[in-house]
Amino acid sequence: MELRGHNHPNEKTMQFPELKYNFNYSILHIDGNTSIAYYDVGRGKSTIIFIHGLSSYIPAWIKLIPHLQDRFRCIAVDLPGYGKSSAGVHDGTPIFYSNIISKFIDKLKLTNITLAGHSMGGQIVIASALQLTSLISRLVLLAPAGFEAFSEEEKFLIKKYNTQQLYYSAADDDIIANFRSNFFKMTDDVKPMIYDRIKMKGWKNFSDYCKVVARSLNGLLDYPVYDRLKDISQPTLIFFGKNDRWIPNKNLHKNITTEEIARNGALQIPNSKLIMIDECGHFVPYEHPIIVAKEIELFLS
Repeated sequence: MELRGHNHPNEKTMQFPELKYNFNYSILHIDGNTSIAYYDVGRGKSTIIFIHGLSSYIPAWIKLIPHLQDRFRCIAVDLPGYGKSSAGVHDGTPIFYSNIISKFIDKLKLTNITLAGHSMGGQIVIASALQLTSLISRLVLLAPAGFEAFSEEEKFLIKKYNTQQLYYSAADDDIIANFRSNFFKMTDDVKPMIYDRIKMKGWKNFSDYCKVVARSLNGLLDYPVYDRLKDISQPTLIFFGKNDRWIPNKNLHKNITTEEIARNGALQIPNSKLIMIDECGHFVPYEHPIIVAKEIELFLS
């Protein structure tokens, strides 16, 4: 079942029915408990499915998609527990998300698929590519999680501080600082995302959302992909910003650079191309959409 438009009869089942999108989106029922909100524009022989990062949502792609939709069908999704997809709490593992993506592809009968993922979405894309080899033709990884490996002790330390309460109690100034840290130079067009995140604190499902975010990060740690990068069979395009402040983890890996993480990961993937972008932070598709779009167009042609 698919519903389209700005408002849907099933808004009560959404994680954030209060959230307002200034674009038309659709709702696809995956199973009895799960529905996916998605933005679907453009046309072409290839379809690009965009998977957002931790604490993010469909608008993360809103600057990139206009540069691609004349050549490709572009579909950006809210993962379950995020944005306007189904409410509730789940285990947040890449395997869970990969299974949802598989069902989404099957329901829409999509073919010739490129999966594009940013940050957490990058690791989800990698897990999906390994699990859904016959479904996925190509990968685009933008500052992907999964290229940086953590020891068991490091995982324990991250999990100790990565709690539901950490996200629930964040002050407005903390939220703004967190957004700023994702960019080499944050511009005013980021403000709507900041305002959304601040307003979320007053919404009814915010506590569940914080739990989903915490579990999603723990899921990345519990299902590492670095040792399996060599098994990726699909052609893969990789982007990193040279000024990324999130990869590597600055508290645990002070002596490793972003470029080392990027190159070491790219070397593991047999058929891959790495692009390092100057004056670019972690939020690659939002900070340099024109560069990213041009490279994706070349890659897919």
